[in-house]
Amino acid sequence: MATPLYCYEGDFRARPAYDVALSRALLDAVGRGAPAALRLHQPGDVLAFSSLDRTQPGFAAALRAARAAGFASVLRLAGGRAALFHEQTIAFAWCCADPAPRRGIHARFKHISDIVRDALSTLGVDARVGMAPGEYCPGAYSVNARGVRKLMGVGQRLVRSAAYLGGVLVVRDAERVRAVLQPVYKALNLDWDPATVGAVEDELPGVTRADVLAALRRAFSRQAELVPAEFTPALLRAAEAREAEHRVDVARKTLRFCS
Repeated sequence: MATPLYCYEGDFRARPAYDVALSRALLDAVGRGAPAALRLHQPGDVLAFSSLDRTQPGFAAALRAARAAGFASVLRLAGGRAALFHEQTIAFAWCCADPAPRRGIHARFKHISDIVRDALSTLGVDARVGMAPGEYCPGAYSVNARGVRKLMGVGQRLVRSAAYLGGVLVVRDAERVRAVLQPVYKALNLDWDPATVGAVEDELPGVTRADVLAALRRAFSRQAELVPAEFTPALLRAAEAREAEHRVDVARKTLRFCS
């Protein structure tokens, strides 16, 4: 019998920091013994910055650039550099139990990347796991198209007895990702090649977000039994308590962190 994987598909686009905190609440719950959890959801327009980005001299300018483009800024749960989400992307968060999570870091990265690659391959994309030279937020477990355009990025966060893998898959409108990331990455003094930003629609004209979401569900269902789930009041309260940890803003020259 397949292992159950509880799937939470609600989104909280109007509260981006709360949306991040909800994934953290799921991770903490799995660490305390709750079943494995998966979110596949639609984000709003969000720039998710890392803790490393937060220490850079140009961070305030990066936040202003994100705001000028109409994007909210949050502190991401996992990952190395700034990542962009918009409504034509798919955000994912997978929380799984592991009594010794550090030992399985690379195996988990490979697992999630293989799932995304396989899902895209079933649609006809020449999807590959690996870093496209010059990609934004570079990672060895990115998923790219034909080795040249990044489609998916993933990060990982560990707590005692559990691990979180989360990231973003760009389905449509790669141009918007390029346009918004250019001033943000310039402010952070990060060298990258905007031409490496890709979207699934670049490989499959006419593909929809629903098409890719269905392919992802099928790929995950080959690994586990997907069980629809709803957020409990306890999870919602836990997210509320952690929301401020992921909220970040800048007002004029004063940088304000809420934590």
